[in-house]
Amino acid sequence: MKVLVVGGQGFIGQALVARLRRGATIGGRPVSRITVLDQRLPARLDDARMRYIEADISEPAALEQGIQGGVDCVFHLASIPGGAAERDFDLGMKVNLHSTLALLEVLRLGAGLPKLVFASSIGVYGVPLPGVIDERTIALPTLSYGTQKLIGEYLVADYGRRGLVDGRSVRIPGIVARPPSKGMLSLFLSDLIRELSAGRPFVCPVGPEGLSWFMSRPCVVDNLLHAAQLGGASLARQRTWLLPVLHLSIAQVVAAIARRYGNEVMGHVSYAPDPALQAQFASYPPLLCPSSEAAGFRNDGSVDELVVRALEPA
Repeated sequence: MKVLVVGGQGFIGQALVARLRRGATIGGRPVSRITVLDQRLPARLDDARMRYIEADISEPAALEQGIQGGVDCVFHLASIPGGAAERDFDLGMKVNLHSTLALLEVLRLGAGLPKLVFASSIGVYGVPLPGVIDERTIALPTLSYGTQKLIGEYLVADYGRRGLVDGRSVRIPGIVARPPSKGMLSLFLSDLIRELSAGRPFVCPVGPEGLSWFMSRPCVVDNLLHAAQLGGASLARQRTWLLPVLHLSIAQVVAAIARRYGNEVMGHVSYAPDPALQAQFASYPPLLCPSSEAAGFRNDGSVDELVVRALEPA
């Protein structure tokens, strides 16, 4: 099994590559080669299975290099996050949309019907959100990032329908706990867990009653690997999957951190709600996805397990 990870140096990509190196299989097949494609890569690991391509993913030549020698499964994780894509429309379009189309074309023309797992986003839903989101809820994005991801889903589904690329998309929720960065509007959800768990004070930009969707990085890797193993019967019905998430209030997450790290955590958090962030990221309704659960997708199980897994290294 030869695997290509586009955006393999990102937060999720690093964890996925580490899991593959530790022996994760796809469809029961061991991985013999892992190609990591990203614009900046770390020092190369001493592993004969690893292959590195440091290049701009918006360049078709980089994508073509990624599939040289054949590829069986591709994870497309690269993106410009919501805040950055909103500030720089051209950059968001280039990476989030045009590069996705370019990857599909490279796979169509030269890779022999590989599996493709496309990392989409709950950003396809805009604000205000309906009272409940389920698998029939119409996606109406209100950020360019969400629009670009939604178009990517349609492209992946259409290439799959035509038998050109064996694609499937998963709508990823807020993944925690991400490292500090710029351009991601939902980063405060990660900051909340990371800072309070380390005993540092944190001013939360949404109120304690704010409700959001949470998933740890190990859990999203579980689901990406599961998506790659879906068979024909599942994909004949649908090619875009909601991930079952934990629907939690900020107060519930803080209480779980306090249970693990001590009651003094409660004194380290204060609140200064930002109306825009509250509306976009802390007013989430219940998310119901029985088809995804029946297909084998899972959440972290409990808020206490989430807090533990959120801080696990890659």
